Amino acid sequence: MVETSKSGFWPSIYDPLRSFGSRVSEYLSPASEASLADDAYRITMELPGVAEEDVDLTIHDGVVQVKGEKRTEREEEGDTWFFSERSYGAFSRSFRLPPDAKGDSISAEMKDGVLTIIVPKAAPEENGAKAVKIKKH
Repeated sequence: MVETSKSGFWPSIYDPLRSFGSRVSEYLSPASEASLADDAYRITMELPGVAEEDVDLTIHDGVVQVKGEKRTEREEEGDTWFFSERSYGAFSRSFRLPPDAKGDSISAEMKDGVLTIIVPKAAPEENGAKAVKIKKH
């Protein structure tokens, strides 16, 4: 079904461009994976060609944010040809942590183009019954 503009039958000229921005950000956003272990949450991000010093990792109000910039260049040259490929772009990804995550104990490691973020889980509370006093008026 073709969506029409407010002015009538014909589709808006802007319809194809509406999702363009999100497609560009998806292209620049690194592939990520979140998983849960018994004692921690683990977030891994593929950052090939990104130097460790070009990655900024912060946590604020229960949200882990990873920002960075990808700068890669490759050149090849032969007898009758020359090839140059460059890839630049900033990226930003945010992950909301569950309530039992201990954000103040977050750690991260970068190895072979993969950033691994580990957020420990808080110890579970006792599930025992608790008596509640009822006030008399």
